[in-house]
Amino acid sequence: MAEPVLSLRDVALSLQGNAGPVDILHGITLDVAAGETVGLVGPSGSGKSSLLMIMGGLERATAGQVQALGRDLTALGEDALARLRRDNMGVVFQSFHLIPTMTALENVATPLELAGHADAFDRAEAELRAVGLGDRLAHYPAQMSGGEQQRVALARAAAPRPAILLADEPTGNLDEANGAAIIDMLLGLRDRHGATLVMVTHAPELAARCDRVVRLRDGRIDAPAAAQVAE
Repeated sequence: MAEPVLSLRDVALSLQGNAGPVDILHGITLDVAAGETVGLVGPSGSGKSSLLMIMGGLERATAGQVQALGRDLTALGEDALARLRRDNMGVVFQSFHLIPTMTALENVATPLELAGHADAFDRAEAELRAVGLGDRLAHYPAQMSGGEQQRVALARAAAPRPAILLADEPTGNLDEANGAAIIDMLLGLRDRHGATLVMVTHAPELAARCDRVVRLRDGRIDAPAAAQVAE
């Protein structure tokens, strides 16, 4: 069997709260294969987003081991983690995280420039056109709708052609029509770049399009069934 793209072993996460440590995740063991699409579902507060952030090295596990593309994230320093994310991962957040003083084209191209890609602006334009924003290249986030801003975020995540795409409630701030369009685009980007996709979602229609659904409850994997309906 091929080595998994993402591998977690007995992962735990505790964060410091006002009243002391708060246990977020307990003993998570999970493998994700290359090219697989996995939906993380469960009630609010079950640890879905925290688990996704650990997979991307954006949050450090307090116990256990996390591997991505054969690299042990728990052993990497912050600079090495940042390089691994830059070169191999695309992350899409619910709240877009676009830079308001940059155009759509600049928002997508700037991370590519910082990574040393000579074709940063050409690649950024191609990705924006792929998500239907060819006529919005020079627009700023405030001049775009929520759905358009999320498309820019998708293009930015896909432009480095990452091996792993991570999405945290990518349709959470959108209406039904825009949410459906973003789902199609996200899965289209996955197919076009051959990426492994892991996403947190409350949307049953999005979970139903995943290869596998992993349900969390109280910081633990409840039932990693092949087909369940998200809460």
